Formats: sequence, C-alpha cells, structure tokens
Amino acid sequence: MNHNTAKVSYLAIVLACVAAILVSSIWYSPFVFGKQWMELRSAQPPGSADTAMPAWKIPVDLVRELVVVYVLARFVTGLRIVDWKGAVSLGLWVWLGFPVQMLVGSSLWDNKPWTLSLIHAGDWLMKMLLMSLVLSQWPRVSKSLAFRKSSHGRNDTGSNS
Repeated sequence: MNHNTAKVSYLAIVLACVAAILVSSIWYSPFVFGKQWMELRSAQPPGSADTAMPAWKIPVDLVRELVVVYVLARFVTGLRIVDWKGAVSLGLWVWLGFPVQMLVGSSLWDNKPWTLSLIHAGDWLMKMLLMSLVLSQWPRVSKSLAFRKSSHGRNDTGSNS
C-alpha cells in the first residue's frame, strides 16, 4: 500500500458522517420508507426484531458510520478522486460491491424480506454517493472558504497605488 497518498481530512469525514446520518434519518422517516421499514421489521418471526430502538444502538451506529466514511475517504484520497464524476463512480461501485452484496445475502440466506433489503440498499446508495461527493469535493470547498476568509481581511480599495 502506498503511504504517500494525500491525508484524509477529519473534518470532511465528520461532515460526510453527519450528512449520511441526516440522509438516513429522512430515508427511514414516515414520509419516505419508515412505515414500510417498521412493518417489514415487525413481520419477522417473534423476538427476532424489536420495533423499539435501544439507546445503545445509536452510538454503535455512529461509530459504524464513521468507520465506513473513513474507509471511503481512504479510497477517495488513494485513488485521487477530485471531481464529482469520479465520486459518483466510486460511490456506485463501492455500494454495488459491499452493501448490496451483504443485503442480497441476508435476503437469500437469512430469509430477510427482499423489500426490506431493497429499502436498506436504497439508503446505502444515497449514503455512498453523498459521502463520496463530500469527501472528494471537500479539498476544493475548504480552499474556497480559506480564500474567502483571507480576501475579507484585505484592505482592497481598488486602486493601483
């Protein structure tokens, strides 16, 4: 592995993680797929899926999201992805190669409802695309913000003297 790749931005990782959590919150809200998700979870055999979310799952999920974003950030920097097309391509391939395969396996071998896997796959698609875009575009955004900050501090009178 080449250790000379660009360093990942931890601020970009946090921002991508927050964005992913927000997208998932909307995805699983009653306005999008929340009702179907809850129905499909409760359609599982008794005792296999509790519909109430235990509080301990929230910090575990946060760590899980951070790990995924960090690994994706390593891909973005290692592959030197700097444009939105590369970010979308990476997001699609990572989504197809990892979450989709695990979700197909859980439906195929653990008898999880296919509709439930499709709902989760859609969530992962949105998250992978968003995280890839945030991570790949962050260097450009942060440079633009730094430039704006430094240009506001100048005494620019418009004269050539």
